[in-house]
Amino acid sequence: MRRRTLLAASATGALLSGCAPERRRATGGRITLRFQSLAWQQESVAANKQLVGEWNVAHPDIRVEYVQGSWDGVHDQLLTSFEGGEAPDIIHDATDDLADFAYGGYLADLTDLLPRRLKDEIPPRTWQTATFGGGVHGVPFLQEPRVLIANRALLERARVRIPTAERPWSWAEFEDAAEALTRDGAYGVAWPLKEPVSATLNLSLSTGGKIFHRGRGADGKVTVRFDAADQRVPRVIHDQLGGDRTAARTTLGMGGSDTLPGFFGGKYAMVPLGFSYRQQIVQQAPKGFAWTVLPSPAGPGGDQRQGVSPQTLSIAADSPYQREAARFIDFFLRPPHMVRLARGDWMLPTGRTALRDPALRTRRHGWATGTALAGQLRPAPAQTVRGYPEWKDKVATPALQEYYSGAIGMGELRERLVDDGNLVLARYQR
Repeated sequence: MRRRTLLAASATGALLSGCAPERRRATGGRITLRFQSLAWQQESVAANKQLVGEWNVAHPDIRVEYVQGSWDGVHDQLLTSFEGGEAPDIIHDATDDLADFAYGGYLADLTDLLPRRLKDEIPPRTWQTATFGGGVHGVPFLQEPRVLIANRALLERARVRIPTAERPWSWAEFEDAAEALTRDGAYGVAWPLKEPVSATLNLSLSTGGKIFHRGRGADGKVTVRFDAADQRVPRVIHDQLGGDRTAARTTLGMGGSDTLPGFFGGKYAMVPLGFSYRQQIVQQAPKGFAWTVLPSPAGPGGDQRQGVSPQTLSIAADSPYQREAARFIDFFLRPPHMVRLARGDWMLPTGRTALRDPALRTRRHGWATGTALAGQLRPAPAQTVRGYPEWKDKVATPALQEYYSGAIGMGELRERLVDDGNLVLARYQR
């Protein structure tokens, strides 16, 4: 989903939650919390509403009002509601959208609001995705690894080794497999690269890529570098699209869903997609279509790390009911509830107990492959970088699109990502 950056004033810290009108506390003893959910899949919406209903039955004095939001334009919608003092008490978002809101003072620091049970359930590396300026500004609860969705019949026909989470393909083996699968009018792989930045950055963790580097000085300023480790994955994609011709160039401007008809029709043997796309495949695949979930390729030494930006629950800084909101979040994210939410969204829960649930470890629909990758998920490289949305939209997206299409080479790609990118970030770090 595409999000735009805050106004320039927020980047310099000028927008503060204190500018918003103060909310009035409820009278009569009954509290109403507004919970804006971005759930959109039918199963996910149902799970969210059921949990809200269960809370309201058990807590008649603290009622939660379910508000349906949308991922489309959520950044601007939240900014408007923050500035107008009308933000929901409980906010569903994702970690890659929180930085400017957190630094701008719009989100409460949850450090002293959350119970120890919830803190201990989620690994420290996952908490890092929602930590900004030393404060925790969201509870990461759902996450999504990138996997390879593959046509089982084409894999068997090509007689390639089937990778597993315990023994994944290297990037070189992935290239060889794509070549073996490119035959009889079918491409080995389809890269849907309408939004190329997150896929490129997050998969590059496996080869040691970082892109963003924080200085050691007191200011801790972030700069962009694009070294050999960062270039490995983009080179693979570029070569598959251009030199090797093992990837379909027609998918460059597509989103993930756009590739599914061609995948079902046998045009592509594999499609790198987010884990949640499995639901669409279950719903849309022709009867009898055999597919499987494979782990993404690994870097040197079998490195399977990849970046993620988990979905989060935050509390508005100007909510007068922060402790009550934290109680609801604790209820909402109890392990059995987190499992229900994960199954509804076809994603992975972040909680340790929830991840052990047998329902998420079945081989059916590739659940076991996803849970086996959970320990390799790390904060996305751009997680806490101020100015990242502008760098992504104005610099990285067009540069990567041109590189993958063959319009520019690696040298110009590097120059644009680094030189133009550092000019953008510098404006946010004055």
